[in-house]
Amino acid sequence: MNVKVRLFLILLAAGLTGVISFLLVDLEALLAMQPLPAGTDMPMSIPMLKLLSLIQPAVLVAVAAVIGVGLASRVGLRSPVAEAVASRRDVPLAIKSQLVPGIIGGLAGGVSIVLISAILKPFLTAEIFARLGEWGNILPLPVRLLYGGITEEVLLRWGMMTLLVWAAWRLFQKGQDRPRPVIVVAAILLSSLTFALGHMPIAFLLFPEPTLPLILFVIFGNSTFGLIAGWLYWKKGLESAMIAHMIAHVVMFAASYLGAYF
Repeated sequence: MNVKVRLFLILLAAGLTGVISFLLVDLEALLAMQPLPAGTDMPMSIPMLKLLSLIQPAVLVAVAAVIGVGLASRVGLRSPVAEAVASRRDVPLAIKSQLVPGIIGGLAGGVSIVLISAILKPFLTAEIFARLGEWGNILPLPVRLLYGGITEEVLLRWGMMTLLVWAAWRLFQKGQDRPRPVIVVAAILLSSLTFALGHMPIAFLLFPEPTLPLILFVIFGNSTFGLIAGWLYWKKGLESAMIAHMIAHVVMFAASYLGAYF
């Protein structure tokens, strides 16, 4: 088995841990937040619905893993820890290179999101707070850490951002030299916006008629962190973005527990 195949399998397995963690979500409580019309029965059991809900993200993780393995090294993007494991190099050294920037980025990202929520909090109703509290109970911390911290980074940084950088590099530089910073920055912006918009379906599920402050929080809060994670992936490596994503969720969870966040 060559190094690239091992790298694909490592990142696929990492991404799938977050997908599988969705089995911990209280799906019954989630469905209760948007009940079916009167007289309509559930098309299948809750366990079967949970299993089927894993198929699409699992496929997307596999596609993202393939894209990153095939294109990341061409445009100077890396997954240092996974690459070290795949090539059987110095794994502890690779981990060490990701820890400090990941922790700093995660603290900065988590605090930024909490501050944005504090600014918008006066414009939100008690009903919104109650719903967001319910959502926090439905989505346990392990899911936030594994799906958000690992799976979303494989999808949005390793897969999407890599593809955007590579496509722009081929289009505007004809695949010559390293991608210019403006190309990478544009890819970071686009992937960050996609990351933010990817949270809108949940907002519409929780609030069929979301208010402007809530929409602004979803977009600005998530895109702000997306910028940090994108920069970390570019300058340090994929795992630093994963660590930052996990730390940001821990900060938000702690702030929520202390009443300083939704």
